[in-house]
Amino acid sequence: MALNAAPTSQPETKAPSINPKLAVFAPYLGTWEADFAVPEGKSPMKDVSLWERALNGNAIRTLHSINDGMYGGESLIFFDNKKQQLVFYYFTTAEFFTQGTIEVIDDNTFVAYEEVSGNDDGITKVKSTSTLLGNEMSISTSYFKKGQWTTPEKRTYKPSKLAVKFK
Repeated sequence: MALNAAPTSQPETKAPSINPKLAVFAPYLGTWEADFAVPEGKSPMKDVSLWERALNGNAIRTLHSINDGMYGGESLIFFDNKKQQLVFYYFTTAEFFTQGTIEVIDDNTFVAYEEVSGNDDGITKVKSTSTLLGNEMSISTSYFKKGQWTTPEKRTYKPSKLAVKFK
């Protein structure tokens, strides 16, 4: 064989894998953005969210920031073998954190249930439903605050080229 002969085949490149128990999150990987509904006269609020493979595919890491770091947080989602369920921890720039579980409803929808520690606004629980339909992610979130559930807040996320920013 000549030294400068072209290779007969190209090496196969394989996409990094994720734990099969996290497969429902594969279509969410990437960057998303949504504008919050705000009362007239209030400043706009944009949330940018990055979903990525973490810990050799054994976790999903999410980062998000509102209005370029005015508020933000980071989550790790993983399958807890002892509990035999999807769990997550969410840490925020507002110095509180949550921990919770995720129930997969179908290939496009999951519900997250969170227990909140240290929130100054009196929020002790959060329930959010996320649904992915095509190029849109819909999230509906309710907060258990001062003994009652709030009306769900709904946001629609679309793919984004923006970056998650923290101050």
